[in-house]
Amino acid sequence: MIEPVKRPAVNSSLSSASDRVFEYIILALASIIVLVFLLSLYQLGKESWPALQKFGLSFFTNREWNPVTSNFGAISMITGTLITSLAALAISVPLAIASALFVAEYAPKWLADPVGYLIELLAAVPSVVYGLFALFVIAKGLSHWQQSFFTSPEKIATYTHCKSLWDAGTTSFQCFFVPISFDGRGLALAIIILTIMILPYTASVARDVIRLVPADQREAMYALGATKWEVISKAILPYARAGIMGGVILALGRALGETLAVAMVIGDSQDSIKSIFSGASTMASVIANQFGDAQEQIHRSSVVTLGFTLFFLSVLVNYIARIIIARLTPKGIQ
Repeated sequence: MIEPVKRPAVNSSLSSASDRVFEYIILALASIIVLVFLLSLYQLGKESWPALQKFGLSFFTNREWNPVTSNFGAISMITGTLITSLAALAISVPLAIASALFVAEYAPKWLADPVGYLIELLAAVPSVVYGLFALFVIAKGLSHWQQSFFTSPEKIATYTHCKSLWDAGTTSFQCFFVPISFDGRGLALAIIILTIMILPYTASVARDVIRLVPADQREAMYALGATKWEVISKAILPYARAGIMGGVILALGRALGETLAVAMVIGDSQDSIKSIFSGASTMASVIANQFGDAQEQIHRSSVVTLGFTLFFLSVLVNYIARIIIARLTPKGIQ
């Protein structure tokens, strides 16, 4: 008869004490995150109060940003932030999903791994390098195209008409796509460089979630005679859509808060946006360019209020993202 193996006695009191200590440590570490969030909220709110008290809601609707007259309005910077971020997102998402599908579904392993590594490497490049690349390479090409295209005999009348509208302080839909100057810098260049910068976030996440799609789903579709595209569109993308949306929101968060590269190329103009090629500003670029030079309290407070607004915008985007992802996630894997 085989005797059962005797297990060593466990000291329940010691185990309970260790669990409590571990629980307290985890709770303390988690509380640090909450504390940092609350302290950031308090400090930004405290520094923003003078501007909010003076301007009220008009701070978010006024277009004038003039440190000389101490009159500040953030609508132009808010508009610039949303235009650059959403336009870059609209361009980068199809490219990112296409590259993720190529790496995960089409490319052989000897090619998929190097391409995936190069895509991820884009996220590690410093912002200042992207800014320099945009100024020295993309801006020159964009400037050459603007001069050759919009100064041609066929387009010179359109440019002259738009210039008269800009001088009068107005614009039109057609003139929104005509450059005010030909130096290449402006809103369009900021959108281009942001597109390059946020592409690896969506692409890397999309590639990983596509690879996690169960092989049974692919094989079942192939067994029914489905083509490659039908497998991708009906079996892979619906299953991976929640993860892909997470990568999209991650990219949007990066685009909203990007500072240095955008500040270098966008032109730093606080006027209303008249053209996609005109100078503009985002909330992050104004903070980077003016915070150090803000000597008066109301100017400094107005700049911090931009940060406070950006803080709430980021929180709002992440909250909406959680709702969208929860609805897109298949019920079986929630």
